[in-house]
Amino acid sequence: MLKYAFLASAMAFSAPALAQIAPAQDMTQQTPQTAPSTTDPAMTSQSAPQTAAPADSMAAPAQDAVAAAQPAAAAQVADVVTKEFPNYDKNGDGNLSAKEFDTWMVALKTASDPSTKATAPATKTWLNQAFAQADTDKNKKVSQTELTGFLSQKG
Repeated sequence: MLKYAFLASAMAFSAPALAQIAPAQDMTQQTPQTAPSTTDPAMTSQSAPQTAAPADSMAAPAQDAVAAAQPAAAAQVADVVTKEFPNYDKNGDGNLSAKEFDTWMVALKTASDPSTKATAPATKTWLNQAFAQADTDKNKKVSQTELTGFLSQKG
């Protein structure tokens, strides 16, 4: 749930960047290839491949955009973590303690679900599981790299 909330936030920040891709695709779709107005059979047979090419090439930009969105989302997660990490690393040691990690995760979860209560038993259980999963080297601290990897994981 947290990963989805974080990715949704990252996608909200990346929407303007992703919107820049759309005009290029729209231009491909909106630029019609017109056939010559002559009745010469040689000219019409040459125009057929030109009109078919844009229809075939329209699928490729859509597939490329989907494939590019996944690494772009991971890059967005990394950017947000880099920018926000110092705000939550209160002691400035370059790692998040369990308490610092919990503060950040509750803020993220509250952004996606305003009814989240930090003191609720279910939230505490979720925070403990998230910290255990994020702390890959089991040193009771979460580094910036560990946090980026944790938040970038697929569902």
